[in-house]
Amino acid sequence: MTEHPGLPGLLAATAIGDTDESWPVASSVALFESPYVSLTLDTIVDPSGDEHARAVVRPNGAVAVVAIDDADRLLLVEQYRHPTGRRLLELPAGTLDVDGEAPQDAAARELAEEADVVAATWAPLLHLQMTPGYSTERIQVYVASDLTPVADADRTEREAEEAHMAQWWLPFDDAVAGVLEGRITDAKTVASILAVRAQRDR
Repeated sequence: MTEHPGLPGLLAATAIGDTDESWPVASSVALFESPYVSLTLDTIVDPSGDEHARAVVRPNGAVAVVAIDDADRLLLVEQYRHPTGRRLLELPAGTLDVDGEAPQDAAARELAEEADVVAATWAPLLHLQMTPGYSTERIQVYVASDLTPVADADRTEREAEEAHMAQWWLPFDDAVAGVLEGRITDAKTVASILAVRAQRDR
């Protein structure tokens, strides 16, 4: 390991990345549980032996879909999000809430349920840790292409916030601009749009 020549820290190797590590948990108290999310208060022990209380939100894992049509337009859904008090532009997405369902199958289900769209071609894009300071949530993002509509008779009847969704097709370059100008702020959507842009620019 080599220190930075003029600033605190070490010079990183090209292939640096996240690493597995698990500090001991001295105690864990369940504060809330539901089929979709739980909340615990964990007391962790650091390498020096000191204890620290940490609230941990444990939702089900999730998936999201970058769906791009033949004219290079990105599909976004506009959905009311109560915690933010706003309607957000987001990728079609949802939780892994069907037992035994593979993530790509869940992504296909969510694309059909939220946007009435089916994709013939799928490719993994990103694994995201959404808010690692207090949540275990991980999202697998896929790119979907070769799109066709779901037959009218097979479309999902959307409920609650999803019943008031709007679907938008945005030229991909305009989506990038929307991110950089702060008009699109959902984290998974921002990361995924910029990841696709980075792939294209390589």
